Parts: sequence; C-alpha cells; structure tokens
Amino acid sequence: MADDSGWRPPLAEIGVTLAGIAVLAVLVVAVPALHEGFQAAIRGDSAEVHRQLESLGVAGPLLILGLALIHAVVFYPAEIVDAAAGFAYGFFPALALVMTGWLFSGFLCYAIGRSVARPLLDRWLGPHRFERAEAMIERGGVALLIAVRMIPIVPFSLVSYAAGAARVPPWPFAWTTAVGYLPITALSVYFGTRLEGLSFTDPLVLGSAGALLALLLAGQWILRRQ
Repeated sequence: MADDSGWRPPLAEIGVTLAGIAVLAVLVVAVPALHEGFQAAIRGDSAEVHRQLESLGVAGPLLILGLALIHAVVFYPAEIVDAAAGFAYGFFPALALVMTGWLFSGFLCYAIGRSVARPLLDRWLGPHRFERAEAMIERGGVALLIAVRMIPIVPFSLVSYAAGAARVPPWPFAWTTAVGYLPITALSVYFGTRLEGLSFTDPLVLGSAGALLALLLAGQWILRRQ
C-alpha cells in the first residue's frame, strides 16, 4: 500500500473550485431570470422555465447555459430544461443548445472530480455512493461511460464527478458524454416541442416512449455485463 503520510489536499484547486461554485450561487441570486428559472427547474415547472426564456429574448440561450452549469452543484431534473428549450426554440436549435450546455456542465463536474479533495466529495455525495460509481467507471471503460449516460435515473453530475476522480482522459470523457447523453436529451427536447398539442396517441410520441424504454433496457444490460 502506498504511503499517504505526506499527502496534502490540493488547496489551490479546492479554492478555485469553491470560488467557481460561489460565482454560480451569486449569479443565481443576482440575475432575476436565472433565479426564477432555477427555482422553476427545481420545482419541475417547465412552463415557468419557458416563460423566463421568452422574457429574455435573445439572451434566453444564456439562461439555458446558466441552468446547465448550475446543475453541476445543485441537482434537478435536467429534462425540465431540455423540454423548455424544445418548446421555446424548436427541435434542432434546442438540441444543439442544450447539448452544448450539458457538455460544459459535464466538464465542470469533471474538473471538480479531478481537483477537489476526496473527503469533500465523499461528504457531499456520500462515500459509498461516490466510491461505487468511481470504481464502476474505472472497471467499465468506454462502454460503461456510454451506458450510464443512457440511463435517466443515473445522475449526470455524479457520473462526471466520478470520471474526473477516476482520471478518465478528457477526450474519451467528452465523446462518450456526447454520444451517450444525446438520445435521452433528444427525446426530452422532442417532448418539449410537442407540449402544446401533446397526444399520447401520436405515433411519434409512442415511438419516443418506446425509444426511452429501449435506452433504459440497453443501458441496464450493458451495466450488468460490466
């Protein structure tokens, strides 16, 4: 076993990370639309998130990016932001926007996982939960990184923290996040585009629900094999 007696926590990295979290907190409090949009996302109120997007006009995409970054430190259902973006901007613009936001958010979590001392992450996320996720990613490699992105019940930020702590190289982390998270994000954005006239007899809606179920089953199958 390695001798850890001389180990010291990376104080500079911890300081930068905590400062970044503080900046996000100040922005949430100081920017009214971001504050209201964040509260609506926490409540699961996609209609209010949509209203805040409309009130901002051309600055609306910045709200989407801000909400995605905030997700790095405060967990809420990411699908709320995806659906609201789809409702406000249409499928392809919204999909490009939210995928950009989630990639930024993922790399912020990744940086936190690489730099923050393990005791802080253990206290924040729970030692058993975090260590299990980290060990799983270390064993599973690329296939598992894609699989956990496909499963909606696996927290996006937790996977990114664990990937950073496990020292997954940045490029595999980036492309597996994009590939694995794209299907569930596309489904959420699509449902957002259909909110006004949503009908559960719509073949596209039924097909999307079937695709979501297929993603869950495929992800769980890969996890069991890993």
